[in-house]
Amino acid sequence: MLDVTDLHAFYGKSHILQGVNMTIREGEIVALLGRNGVGRSTTCKAVMGEVQPQGSVMFKGKEIAGKKAYEIANLGIGYVPENRDIFPGLTTRQNLILGLKPGQKEGQGRWSMQNMFDMFENLQRRADVEASVLSGGEQQMLTMCRTLMGDPDFVMIDEPTEGLSPQMVQRVAELLKEIASRGIATLLVEQKLSIALDIADRVYVMGHGHMVFEGTPEELKEREDVRKEWLEV
Repeated sequence: MLDVTDLHAFYGKSHILQGVNMTIREGEIVALLGRNGVGRSTTCKAVMGEVQPQGSVMFKGKEIAGKKAYEIANLGIGYVPENRDIFPGLTTRQNLILGLKPGQKEGQGRWSMQNMFDMFENLQRRADVEASVLSGGEQQMLTMCRTLMGDPDFVMIDEPTEGLSPQMVQRVAELLKEIASRGIATLLVEQKLSIALDIADRVYVMGHGHMVFEGTPEELKEREDVRKEWLEV
């Protein structure tokens, strides 16, 4: 689904990504772990075209490095940024409609608006109120659901559980499993080891702009040296 090879990215003169290599297969959940500032969010932005990448980003066998973000989105990649980026002056329903791709009718593909409302009743109850009044957890759900409305084949989700209650964290985990069950690949950028190790098929650990570990959650649990050096505070 996605093959990233020798990916580099810069912010000005700062060399943020220093040769990232990563593979994500159809229908699997891959967790990208690491401390703040090591380049996890920049990896997503480089794949999405929001940061100019150097290196190769292959999506479904086609090179997408250097394409514009809207072109990459139309190819079938969805991105849920850390800052959520809802449209506060629009209603919940209008925010969801904005997730549709050009020419796509509501209900086409794997997801419909009713699917979103069935999974998150709070969104249905607030479907026609401005998104600015939603709680932080509801806004996170809205952002994820808006991305799914475009029927992506691969989604990158950056820190979806940040600041959420334990109940909402569980709802996020349930949605991630539902996404995978529909054959959609997921890259999950996450701080919470517990949720990542619980739902991920594979795990990457990033440190100083490159990958320092790749393996299964079980293998990471056995690598106390990796956790101490690259994950624990």
